Amino acid sequence: MKIAVDSKELFELTETQKNVIKNCINSDEFDADMKRRLEWVLKHKYEQCFKRLKDEWDGKLSGLGVESIPTNPDEYAEMIFALPEYKDRKARDLESKL
Repeated sequence: MKIAVDSKELFELTETQKNVIKNCINSDEFDADMKRRLEWVLKHKYEQCFKRLKDEWDGKLSGLGVESIPTNPDEYAEMIFALPEYKDRKARDLESKL
């Protein structure tokens, strides 16, 4: 089983590794289970990062005079990213080095 993102292979499970997992997971369910697990990891990371983004910016928004905020997570994030005060992790890391 090869795992790829944007057509770039990240890693591959060997047949032996797959068989070790199949010792615990029905082989008929293996592919679906592996996809579900990968999806969960990425969604969980998104949810945790969104929570931190919201925790950080909810307080800042009122100080910036924002009177209403979207309830849709993507719209909320896009609003934050459009603010001139917003800096992503790379920008904050570069700023802290200066």
